[in-house]
Amino acid sequence: MAQPPPELDGLLAFPLTPFTRDLDLDLDAFAEMVEGHVAGGAGALFIACGTGEFSALTADEHAALLRRAREVVAGRVPVWAGAGGGAATARAGVLAAQEGNADGVLLLPPYLVSGPPSGLVDHVRYAVRDTGVPVVVYHRSNGAFTPASAVELLDLPSVVGLKDGVGDVELMSRIVTSIRSSGAPRADDFLFFNGLPTAEVSARAYKAIGVPRYSSAVHCFAPRIAVRFHGALAAGDDTVVEALLAGFYLPLVALRDETPGFAVSLVKAAARLRGDRVGGVRPPLVEPGERQIERLERIVQDGHALLAALDGDGARR
Repeated sequence: MAQPPPELDGLLAFPLTPFTRDLDLDLDAFAEMVEGHVAGGAGALFIACGTGEFSALTADEHAALLRRAREVVAGRVPVWAGAGGGAATARAGVLAAQEGNADGVLLLPPYLVSGPPSGLVDHVRYAVRDTGVPVVVYHRSNGAFTPASAVELLDLPSVVGLKDGVGDVELMSRIVTSIRSSGAPRADDFLFFNGLPTAEVSARAYKAIGVPRYSSAVHCFAPRIAVRFHGALAAGDDTVVEALLAGFYLPLVALRDETPGFAVSLVKAAARLRGDRVGGVRPPLVEPGERQIERLERIVQDGHALLAALDGDGARR
């Protein structure tokens, strides 16, 4: 039976996974972070996904994060969970998310091996078989779809959307158009997401091709900036969008691009700067250096000062 389209129209937040000094899971700190996202205006939470260091977690840790998130959220917003890896691991992850009462699953790409487009569709089919939880498939890395193979996802009732992490706007436009014009019963309700790092930078381009939803890592450490940008984009307020891009997002991206993995570790560092108990990152991710931390702090300070100027008040974090 086909899934009804889920309610995922607000700002999508991806909580960090806090660790102790010894890099053990810190569930109490995670609970604080989840509450902060909800209080900060997140429309849905995606836990233990890319920003949450999915690849570094055990199955038990993943289950514990989902359980605690649902306890804290208490039904106020949808809680989705990550799954992925090799075929058997992905299938077990989808099943575990369903058993943990997740509202949906973000299915990350296969681990290590690649296959032709038909094999990728079969991978998704295998992962979601015998489950009914809604699934959004992450189109990225060795899990990249062609327009034709993306249309085949409509044959899998529990697959409700596709999230782009490739960054090829032309390819994504072809995928969106191919699905929307396929004539399949679910074509009009199929969801599309921009899942690029610091997605705000590409958000206008993706909105123009029919991909208005995006995930915001900035909501982890500067929720007011993230919410303000999201609202301005939805309202077509180009003045605010361009000001925040030039004064905050582009400097942040320039720093992020200096070191592989900074899409996560820089976000954690920014969260620590505002006092959040998130700990460090598990390897192979690395921490920013001292001078990078100083630049990060200035970028965030400048972002909040810009937000205060735009809103005409003393913006708080």
